[in-house]
Amino acid sequence: MTSIPQQLPWIEKYRPKKLTDVVNQDEVTTALKNTLSSGNLPHLLFYGPPGTGKTSTVLAVARELYGPDIMKERVLELNASHERGIDVVRERIKTFAKSAIDYNKKAEGYPVPGFKIIILDEADCMTKDAQSALRRIMENYSQVTRFCIICNYVSRIIAPITSRCAKFRFKAVNSDAMYERLANICHGENIKYQSNALRLLMKTSLGDMRRAINLLQTASIVVGQDQDEITENIIHEVCGSIPESVVKTLWELSKEVHDVQIMAKAVSNVIRLGYSVDQVISRLMEYLIEIKTQKGDEEIDDVGISQLAIKIGECERRLVSGASEQTQLLDIMSACVEVNATK
Repeated sequence: MTSIPQQLPWIEKYRPKKLTDVVNQDEVTTALKNTLSSGNLPHLLFYGPPGTGKTSTVLAVARELYGPDIMKERVLELNASHERGIDVVRERIKTFAKSAIDYNKKAEGYPVPGFKIIILDEADCMTKDAQSALRRIMENYSQVTRFCIICNYVSRIIAPITSRCAKFRFKAVNSDAMYERLANICHGENIKYQSNALRLLMKTSLGDMRRAINLLQTASIVVGQDQDEITENIIHEVCGSIPESVVKTLWELSKEVHDVQIMAKAVSNVIRLGYSVDQVISRLMEYLIEIKTQKGDEEIDDVGISQLAIKIGECERRLVSGASEQTQLLDIMSACVEVNATK
């Protein structure tokens, strides 16, 4: 009976296996390499934006410490956003933390230190009571267990825990590193792509490598088996992002017409396309800043862009409160007409 080959998601298939594979976090990886050479690891606190390699880094550290076989029994990985209560800390975490380990078990080529590792992902979702209980466990079982606390917002971790950890900040992945990784994945999967499409994907992902890889895999599914290349239009489709042509059309229309009916019809067309108005007005602001940078006061002056920024902020607040998307977008476009009329 033939076995079915396992198809891994690309974020797992291309997850860094070694510290040297982690991109754009040189300060963190350099410091961790020094601790690996001694085989002694402190409690760790990794924080920073999502998709920057926090979990991948600690898993790479564990793999280099224990090897793939011993790692399975020496490492406990929990998602604290799901298992966030004090009962989980008192039962599952404490049980694993105090359990004995076999000091005689070794793996050739790996240091295999005499401690276990507990990885708590998204620990900023844990309750204060759970964090307080965790602090006591870290204190009592530090001889046989090391903790790696992973979070997006370090301010949500209580001070007694942060003071017990070596803290490492992960930064958003820069454009060059992300482009190189995405291009390598495309080559590995034999996918054709346009350079502008990958740059648009990077811009949409905002430094989140995990999101970029997921979107790239989705785009490859859209392309399918026809071996067509990934284009900007495909990226717009899979990201749900707003093409520049949409906001450019609205802006140019606000310079030419003063008839409310015509503007209302243009707004209705945008709504019918299914775009989120919140995203449309955010993209409009980005577009205005871009043309302000390129053309200066010739296109829009500082006063005008400030007025529109205030109006966009007001409309975003109304949208959050449940206001009509069509009405808010029409209000924004009316403000654009006024700005262009007084220019």
